[in-house]
Amino acid sequence: MDEKTLLALWNDKRSQIINAQMAPSLVLIAVLVVASLGFFADAPDAAKYLAIGVAAATGILAVISQYAAIREAKALLADINKVDQPSALAKKVAESDAFLSLTAVAIIVLSLGIFGLVVWAVLG
Repeated sequence: MDEKTLLALWNDKRSQIINAQMAPSLVLIAVLVVASLGFFADAPDAAKYLAIGVAAATGILAVISQYAAIREAKALLADINKVDQPSALAKKVAESDAFLSLTAVAIIVLSLGIFGLVVWAVLG
């Protein structure tokens, strides 16, 4: 593949990582609003567990999607490193392996932390 195609794929992978955060963000907004209004205090346990389950499911699916995009982006970096006479942009993108690894770690740490906060907000 040529450099232009590889850079377009790189941008696509970045977009996939970002877009995978949309559904969990909407679920978290809903949980935040419901918790802020105190509706979980009087809610039946089944509703609370459902809210936690939905937050967990959307979060887990988002993490899986993000990890798939990161894995594919790492393979893409190997291809970018093979380009003859890469542009400055291609060289900078090719140096992104450590950033991708950091992103993968951050996704797990933040997801676990936020899930803990969701459980706390829902169960009080």
